[in-house]
Amino acid sequence: MKLPLISGIEVISRLKKAGFIATRQKGSHVRLEKFDGEKTIKITVPMHQEIKKGTLNRILKDANISVNQFNKLK
Repeated sequence: MKLPLISGIEVISRLKKAGFIATRQKGSHVRLEKFDGEKTIKITVPMHQEIKKGTLNRILKDANISVNQFNKLK
C-alpha cells in the first residue's frame, strides 16, 4: 500500500491510537513516546500541512508500524 499524503496533526492522531503519548512540543515539532516492554520508542513529528513521504516513512519505521497498520488507524 502507498503512503498517504497527510498533515502532521493526522499523523499524531493516528500514532496516539497506536498507543503513543505526546510528551512535549518545541516549536513546530511534537515528541511522542511509547513504552514497549524494556525500551521507550521516541518519535518526533513535524506539524506541517503535508508530511513528506520520506519523513513519514522514517516515522513509521522508527515506530515499528507498517504502512497497512498505519492506514487502518484512521
